[in-house]
Amino acid sequence: MTQRFDYHHASPEGFKAMLGLQRHVDNCGIEHSLLELVKTRASQINGCAYCLDMHTQDARAAGETEQRLYLLNAWRESPFYSARERAALAWTEALTTIADTRDVPDETYAQARAQFSEKELVDLSLAVIVINGWNRLAIPFRAEPGHYHPGQYAK
Repeated sequence: MTQRFDYHHASPEGFKAMLGLQRHVDNCGIEHSLLELVKTRASQINGCAYCLDMHTQDARAAGETEQRLYLLNAWRESPFYSARERAALAWTEALTTIADTRDVPDETYAQARAQFSEKELVDLSLAVIVINGWNRLAIPFRAEPGHYHPGQYAK
């Protein structure tokens, strides 16, 4: 697939606004490794090749294991994720698919609240919101995977 156009340059102010939310999420205090799992899982659900390429590279660069990345799509059946990570992944899936379900189950909420403070849960939700937003920019404009380098947008 060929990229349709560069949405970064087409709307620099919009891109800047998205980066502002991303910076908040990146600096909110939630573990970087957990945020990369959340970004990767949401991108798997949405089928965003560009974001999957980016976030698996960033996760690896930060020390994430290949095994955990390979099994992320089957995290429920895998013993390699902590209770906090499981709660975050369930929350990520619930928020990413909310248009289909129109709800976040009480069990998912309770699991998340057992692991995250109110502030952390809001920030985790913002992390899910922003990665879904990036997916919804990268997919329709066909951002091409394979050109990203770990930490490229960290500045």
